[in-house]
Amino acid sequence: MTRALLARDEALIDVLIDDKGSRSETIVLLPSSQRDSLDFNDLAQGLAEQGFRVLRPQPRGMGRSSAPVAGLTLQTLATDVAQVIKQLGGGRAIVAGHAYGHYVARVTDLHHPECMRGVVLLAAAAREPLAELSTSLDIAADNTRPEAERLTHLRRAFFAPGNDASVWLEGWHPQWRVHYRLAAASPPKAHWWETTHSPILEVQGAQDPWRPPASRLELQDKLGDTVSLCVIDDASHALIPEQPAAVIAAIVDWARGLSP
Repeated sequence: MTRALLARDEALIDVLIDDKGSRSETIVLLPSSQRDSLDFNDLAQGLAEQGFRVLRPQPRGMGRSSAPVAGLTLQTLATDVAQVIKQLGGGRAIVAGHAYGHYVARVTDLHHPECMRGVVLLAAAAREPLAELSTSLDIAADNTRPEAERLTHLRRAFFAPGNDASVWLEGWHPQWRVHYRLAAASPPKAHWWETTHSPILEVQGAQDPWRPPASRLELQDKLGDTVSLCVIDDASHALIPEQPAAVIAAIVDWARGLSP
C-alpha cells in the first residue's frame, strides 16, 4: 500500500493506494458511516491481487484528510471522489460504497458520470430503513459507553449471528456524526435514488436488518436490468469483515463483465 495527499480547493484528500503494478482497471472504495477506509484492508488487497488498482480516499476528518466544514454535502464528497479518479484512477473507475458510502457513490454517478464505469452498493440500506437502527449505530460508535452495550448493538444492527462483532469496537469517528448526517440530506435521496448513469451491482447481506427481505428487490424493480443483485449468506450490514472472500468474488465477477 502507498499513499497520496491530493489538494482540492482548500482541502486535502488522503488516498490509500493498493495495486500490484498492473495499473489496469480502477476501483474506488468508500466506507460506511463514521468509519474510515482502513476497514477495506483485506478487500483492497484481494482486489489488487485480482489485477485492479484500488483507491481508498479517506473521508473528510479521517486519516490525513481535511476536517469537514459547515455545509458539507454529498455533492462535496462526490466531487472529492471524482478528483481522486481523475488524478489517480485514469479518469474512469468503478466506485464501491459500503452502507453510507453508497450515498456518495450514487451521487458521484449523478454529478460526474464521465468518471464512472460502474457502481457497487455494499450493504446499502433500504430506501426507508427502520429508525431504531440509527440508534443502534450511534450507540455502537460511542466508545464512552460500556463495551457490552456496544456489542449488543453491533450484533443487532451490523453482524449476523455467530460472527465476531468485536472487530468493529474500534475504528469509529463519532465526532463527525452530525456533519455526515446533515450531508446525507443534500441532495435529498429522491434526487438520486431512482436514477443512474452506470450499471449497478448490489451486494446485500442475507441477514442485514437495514435491508429486510421485503426490500430486497426495490432498487432492481425501479431500475430494471441496470441492477445486478448478489445476496451473501451469513452476513449482515458490516458485510465486509463477515464475508470478505465472497464480496471480492462478487465484485470481480461483475466487473469483468462490464463493457470497456
